[in-house]
Amino acid sequence: MQNKAQMFRRTVVCAVLLLAGCASGPGGGIYVPSGERPQAPQPPLTDGAAKPADEPQIWRKSEQPPEQKSQQQTGVPGYRESGDQMSDAAAGLVKEADTLMAQGNGPAAIVRLERAQRIAPRSAAVYFKLSEAYVMTGQLGSAEQFTLKGLSLAGRDERLQRSGWLLLADIRRARGNVAGAQQAESRAASL
Repeated sequence: MQNKAQMFRRTVVCAVLLLAGCASGPGGGIYVPSGERPQAPQPPLTDGAAKPADEPQIWRKSEQPPEQKSQQQTGVPGYRESGDQMSDAAAGLVKEADTLMAQGNGPAAIVRLERAQRIAPRSAAVYFKLSEAYVMTGQLGSAEQFTLKGLSLAGRDERLQRSGWLLLADIRRARGNVAGAQQAESRAASL
């Protein structure tokens, strides 16, 4: 008799729990009136679909329109197309260095040109003048390095590049590097 009573209680408890579980869930009731349907989230728009006006437009880098102005259209060359121009202060120091080199004072010219280099660090002409001063003092290794640096800054200025390659050819020949000198001369001739 007691077993039947326990069996009956268990069955009633299971039936109540089953009904309670069907009546409510974690999102609220299961009853949805037929007139009000909850709004489902909008699917993401593809490229061809029109976007709402109030939504800010986000451009990916690959979708951005091409720039209207290029450097060639503006007429202003980029720094890679030509070497930087010297300021008046740097030009004055280069002029003083020329005078000192003409007087045979190479070390003083190097001092002036190093100051000019600090003022105009991207001027190829300053590096070439500095190279000439080092040649005058017999420091051919430094002269070659400054010439190569000047060539890297000469950009597309063919006149400046040609003078740099010829200067490099002279330095390499003085150092005994005949093949390197011929290579530099052929680069100068190709300009």
